[in-house]
Amino acid sequence: MAVYILLGCLIIVGILAWSIYNRLVNAKNVVNEAYSGIDVHLQKRFELIPNLIEAVKGYNSYEAETLSKIVASRSASGNTVDEMAANDSSITSALRGFRIHMEDYPDLKSNTQFLKLMDSLSLVEDELAMARRYYNGATRDLNTKMEVFPAILFAGIFGFKKAPFYEIDEHQKIAPEVDLKS
Repeated sequence: MAVYILLGCLIIVGILAWSIYNRLVNAKNVVNEAYSGIDVHLQKRFELIPNLIEAVKGYNSYEAETLSKIVASRSASGNTVDEMAANDSSITSALRGFRIHMEDYPDLKSNTQFLKLMDSLSLVEDELAMARRYYNGATRDLNTKMEVFPAILFAGIFGFKKAPFYEIDEHQKIAPEVDLKS
């Protein structure tokens, strides 16, 4: 009789481990897919920047050079979430500064090709923000699944590790100052 009870307990533990493993694999794959989504939107943004460079060249070589530096920093993007977020943060800051400086060029602001490119860039930035939120939501779900009982007992055994959140730099959390007096 004791053998049957022990066998029953082992079967229950095995089914529980199998179920937890499958849920963790699923959650990890969702995080990987979300990370890939961020990369796709970053690529779209980088494909727009050379077109912006060409549109800006005739108006201001300094701004075109700024955008060229942004393109050069694409090669500096890392393989980890933290490296990608840091690179993304610096590019976002540079693009924000570029948009502010474009206010000084009324001819450029009336260029229809430039305006289309800026609209496309805004759309890509919105999609990128959604992709970041999706990644962080998927990361939260994975980390929570790993930390609850009884999954916490098996997550380490199966080799699962918590995923890092996609976080921006501290300087980006500060709202830019706007001077409406001028």
